[in-house]
Amino acid sequence: MKKHNFSAGPCILPQSVFEQASQAVLNFNNSGLSILEISHRSKDFVAVMDEAQKLAIELLGLEGKGYKALFLQGGASTQFLMAAYNLLEKKAAYLNTGTWSSKAIKEAKLFGEVEEVASSKDKNFNYIPKNYSVPADADYFHCTSNNTIFGTQIKDFPTTGGIPMVCDMSSDIFSRKLDFSKFSIIYAGAQKNMGPAGTTLVVVKEDILGKISREIPSMLDYQTHIGKDSMFNTPPVFAVYTSMLTLRWLKEKGGVEGIQKLNEEKAALIYNEIDRNPLFEGFAAVEDRSMMNATFNLKDEKYKDLFEDLAKAAHINGINGHRSVGGYRASMYNALPLKSVQTLVNVMKELETQA
Repeated sequence: MKKHNFSAGPCILPQSVFEQASQAVLNFNNSGLSILEISHRSKDFVAVMDEAQKLAIELLGLEGKGYKALFLQGGASTQFLMAAYNLLEKKAAYLNTGTWSSKAIKEAKLFGEVEEVASSKDKNFNYIPKNYSVPADADYFHCTSNNTIFGTQIKDFPTTGGIPMVCDMSSDIFSRKLDFSKFSIIYAGAQKNMGPAGTTLVVVKEDILGKISREIPSMLDYQTHIGKDSMFNTPPVFAVYTSMLTLRWLKEKGGVEGIQKLNEEKAALIYNEIDRNPLFEGFAAVEDRSMMNATFNLKDEKYKDLFEDLAKAAHINGINGHRSVGGYRASMYNALPLKSVQTLVNVMKELETQA
C-alpha cells in the first residue's frame, strides 16, 4: 500500500512520474537501453535536457527575459558557495531565517564581507524578520524563501533598489505564483518539488555575471555551465529526466498558478486543525506559516506514543520534526494529494477523542 508521504525530502513525487521513470530505467524511448546507461551526449538525452530547461523557464514566467536554466550537481549546499564565488566582490547582504541561510552565510564569508541585515535566531527562527533594509553598497542580497525545519516562508520579498536578489527556493520552487523576474539567481535542490535527489536547478539572469575580479574555477563558474548547456561535465541523467517528467506533470496541472490553489487548500486544512485541536500548537508565527512545511507540537507529551501509533496505523510516513525543533512536521509538497492531508487531520481528530 502506498503510504501518505509527508517526508521533508527526498519527498513524494507524482505517481505517474514514478511509473514513467521506472519504465525508462528498463527501456528508455524504446531504445533498448536504460536511462541509466545512455550517453548524456546522445540525441535522446540532449532532448531531455533541452525540454527540462525550457519547462523550468516557462513555468517561472521568465521566457524572453534573459534567464538561463541550469541543472547542476552538489545540491543547494554547493550553491551557497557558488553564488558568492560568482557575485561577491566586496560585500553581500544576507537575511538569516534558519539553518540553511546560516550555512549560506558561512560560505559567503570566505569571499568577502557579509552583512546580516536581519535574523530570527532570537526566537529559534520561528518567524520571518520584517522592516529591514538592504544596504545600497551590497553586491547582492540573499534570502531563503521557505524554511523546511522551522516551517516559515517569506510572503513579501524586499525591494532591493536594483541590487541583485539571490534566493534559495529549494523547498517551495514551483509551488506559488511570484514575480520571479525580481530575482537574479534562483536555486533549488530538486528533491522537494521537482525530482529525486541528485540535481539542482539554477536559474540565472545572464547580465549579472562576469563582473567580479577574481578568477573562478571552471566547475564553479555559472558562465561555464551556461556555455555548455549544463553539459560541461556528465550531468545526473536520471535526476534530470525525472525532473523533466515532473515539470511536464506540473504544466498539465495548470502550472504554478494551478498548483498554488491546491497547496493553499492543503495548508488551510492542516493549520485549521492545528489551531482548533486543543492537543496541538503550531511552532511558526501565524503570519509566516509555510504552505510547504507545517510545524507543530503536542501540548502534552503523554499523548506522543498514542498519536504516533494512530499515524502509523493510518499509513502516514515522515511527520517527525527536525531534531532542532522537535515535535512534528507535515511537508506538503506539490505532489502530495489533499486526501493525505485529510488523513493526517483525521488522525489528529481521533487523538482528541481518545485523549
